[in-house]
Amino acid sequence: MLVVSAIDRRVKCVVSQVPAISGSQGFRRFVRPDFMGGLEAHSHADRLAGAAGEAPAMLAVVDAASVAPSALPRADAYAWFTETAASRAPSWRNEVTLRTLEYGLGYEPGSYVGLISPTPLLLTVAMKDQLAVSDLAIAAFEPKRLVLLPGGHFDAYAAEFAQSSGPATEWFRTHLQG
Repeated sequence: MLVVSAIDRRVKCVVSQVPAISGSQGFRRFVRPDFMGGLEAHSHADRLAGAAGEAPAMLAVVDAASVAPSALPRADAYAWFTETAASRAPSWRNEVTLRTLEYGLGYEPGSYVGLISPTPLLLTVAMKDQLAVSDLAIAAFEPKRLVLLPGGHFDAYAAEFAQSSGPATEWFRTHLQG
């Protein structure tokens, strides 16, 4: 939403909850350094296979073992995705293309934040977020409105949902009237 609101003036206001600011910096913080070489080699092989018309390589989104290859190698991500799949999304498949991870490395929405103004922007940042890293979001913050949640990334959607959705609802009411 940060990128869209920076380039499309039809957007009247923005609420960005636990925003990813830098794919490259965030990814390197939550993927173990000793996994990077293997990931780069697999990505290279996947690009060659794609150029030859082969199907993309797949990777688990989460895994119970934090040392197993997965897109989000974190216990909180594993808990969120497996519990959500069991309770609300039984057809969810625990897989993502390797290309998705590679594209995510180049996703840099923080570079657009300065272009959002004058569109009203509310950022909701989880202080213990290890996926959409909180210090990057706070550093990208421009003089708009900032809501800080005490928990982690997934808490914004569950344990701290009232704390994140209340300000968002009020933000929309304030800026979308008329």
